[in-house]
Amino acid sequence: MDFNLIATATFGLEALVAKELKALGYEDLTTENGRVKFSGDEMDVAITNTWLRVADRVLINMGEFEATSFEELYQGVLKLPWGDLMPPDAFMHVNGKSVKSKLYSVPDCQSITKKAIVEAMSRTYPNQTFREDGPTYKIEVAILKDHVTMTIDTSGAGLHKRGYRKDSGAAPLKETLAAALVQLSGWKGEKPLFDPFCGSGTILIEAAMMARKIAPGLNRT
Repeated sequence: MDFNLIATATFGLEALVAKELKALGYEDLTTENGRVKFSGDEMDVAITNTWLRVADRVLINMGEFEATSFEELYQGVLKLPWGDLMPPDAFMHVNGKSVKSKLYSVPDCQSITKKAIVEAMSRTYPNQTFREDGPTYKIEVAILKDHVTMTIDTSGAGLHKRGYRKDSGAAPLKETLAAALVQLSGWKGEKPLFDPFCGSGTILIEAAMMARKIAPGLNRT
């Protein structure tokens, strides 16, 4: 199945994420504030979650639409193909955010979104009881200037959680930001790299993984 995907990023680092996606062979990218849009299938979801160093998460873009009322939000969510991706026992955890939109009450938006998803699922799986005791699906309703984007998270823990350390020092640097700093420095691994204020060594660890071509998500669980 082909998906519309979104790789989220810290503001200002979108170009690096796009560069990483191109290096992995992805084309037809759309770069926006805080995210890069691309397309792929189930294997691409796994590849990008494993190999992207600077991105924060990989999301499935379920659909986008305009909504200025709760009824428009409900109908927009209802039309999306939730049953194509989620089983009838899916546990649906809905998060939300709203910026400069008429629908500013995030709790209400979350409640209406979940109600619409349950109704959509009941049409896909008639005569089913939705116990929500199966796998967790993290869903987000994001509204920016009345434009709604519905996504399902595929990453679980943020991609900065590489899995290579049990403890971190005081004020640790996020691994995704450390990887971005190494890439922006232009270092390619051909010369020694020094970090005199290394703290817990995040920049050096990320640089070593890049030089040895070790996937950043190799040890994620």
